[in-house]
Amino acid sequence: MSKSCDTTDEIQSFKFDAIGIIESPYQEKFAIPRQPNLVSAAKGKVVLVGEANNHELVRDIEQFSHLWLLFVFHGTQEQGWKPLVRPPRLGGNVKTGVLATRSTFRPNPIGMSVVKLDKVVTEKQQTVLHISGLDLLNGTPIIDIKPYVPYSDAIIDADAGFAQQQPEAGLTVEFSKKAQTDLAQYTQKYSELALLIEQVLAQDPRPAYKQGKTDDKIYGMSLYDLNIQWQLITLDTVLVLNITQVNK
Repeated sequence: MSKSCDTTDEIQSFKFDAIGIIESPYQEKFAIPRQPNLVSAAKGKVVLVGEANNHELVRDIEQFSHLWLLFVFHGTQEQGWKPLVRPPRLGGNVKTGVLATRSTFRPNPIGMSVVKLDKVVTEKQQTVLHISGLDLLNGTPIIDIKPYVPYSDAIIDADAGFAQQQPEAGLTVEFSKKAQTDLAQYTQKYSELALLIEQVLAQDPRPAYKQGKTDDKIYGMSLYDLNIQWQLITLDTVLVLNITQVNK
């Protein structure tokens, strides 16, 4: 007779070590796109670490254009979780079960994200996966990497409930004269900085309950080592006010 597995005494726990660390332009949770591949100009790296820093682990991985990254929500892990959350796609005012969402506040703080693999580089015994379209906080621990397989992973007729359609990036982004001058200082270091800022702000990173509403607040967001201040000037237009380097 098989052993019963319906008692709490037999619930197992597991320990995982990070196999990689994310280098990302996103220095804080605010302004990170709510899903991957909404901001194509977001480029980053997966730096393999420990025993996983071995080029043999990623042999032939460049045959795949996209990868699944399994990671730990390290930025919100200490805040714990609740069974009900307020998804942004429902306006941030309606509660639903956490396992029916992609909320960061989960029983186990594990996330998954599809990113584009641009190239793999190994230099001085360090293997790095260059990726784009990421939605991950800088320093995010990666616990597994799997190839994205289109015929299996892309189910055309799947029903995604309240998240069936990709959210529209409806905001137009403009740069003030000050911001244009600031941009010129950082273009050499960050060649796609203007495009990254435009794509991030077009998603309207404000809290869900503020979207579609007038708002005269000046916001700031951190990309790379820069602080970008911006403001909604009409219901569908964002003005970037200035870009300054953060002292570290």
